[in-house]
Amino acid sequence: MKRLASMAIGCAITLLPALASAQALTGTLAKIRDTGTITIGHREASIPFSYLDDKQQAVGYAMDICARVIDAVKAELKMPNLKVVLQPVTSANRIPLLQNGSIDLECGSTTNSVDRQKQVAFGPTYFVINVTAAVRKSSPIRTFADLNGRTISTTAGTTSVPLLKKYEKTGGIDVKEIYGKDHSESFLLLADDRVAAFVMDDVLLAGQIANARNPGDFRILEESLRTEPYSVMLRRDDAPFKALVDRTIGGLMKSGEIEKLYAKWFMSPIPPRNVNLNFPVSPALRDAFRNPNDRGVQ
Repeated sequence: MKRLASMAIGCAITLLPALASAQALTGTLAKIRDTGTITIGHREASIPFSYLDDKQQAVGYAMDICARVIDAVKAELKMPNLKVVLQPVTSANRIPLLQNGSIDLECGSTTNSVDRQKQVAFGPTYFVINVTAAVRKSSPIRTFADLNGRTISTTAGTTSVPLLKKYEKTGGIDVKEIYGKDHSESFLLLADDRVAAFVMDDVLLAGQIANARNPGDFRILEESLRTEPYSVMLRRDDAPFKALVDRTIGGLMKSGEIEKLYAKWFMSPIPPRNVNLNFPVSPALRDAFRNPNDRGVQ
């Protein structure tokens, strides 16, 4: 009996660290463990970051990066059969859906700003863009000042909206805005000549133009309202999950794998039309790859 009691005590002591570790999980990782599900917020028209291909599958550069995070979560929780749910989000609802627990990670084309960091957290920067505008090649518009008195489109819930408002005040121009629910809808307003310009991030404009019926009809302004970093978005005050996200994405950068993912989506033909965006890595992004960080733009 004494021997059995000793064995029982020994087993209990052995199990204590595992039990303590399981109980120590908090935040998103605990939620994922308890539900057996991780829910990923994705975009439907943020080419080539997160969008639907011709088979209505969510694909893109951001989706590939998030797939690595999902693998890391499976390994961390020892749940190889973890269920992955994909939830479409928009620029307008992505932050509320993350905050209320509807999604666990947002994988798209979201700007990491100091203002947004008051509501959510971000992983390391995986892209750097310039906020500018697309116009028709036949248009006389060369600068933002040329938009005075014209109607433009932009996507609701994006940083382009306040930037444009600020430019109106400081630049002394007056424009009328029409808001699309996503980038495809905003670009369609330009393609249908309902607006004079579509104000958005340069790479997203390039993605919409490349997939347009007549790509040669459009051009992107050289002037920029602001340079901004993109990254995955997660809930605030969740140190364990953020550490996993940072470690995983930072690892992609340090190993050089991020360069292969970049080449796949920005320097090669991509679905659905097998168009090559031919968008080389910028010096600012190269620096972000070498020095992973989650600094937000002011």
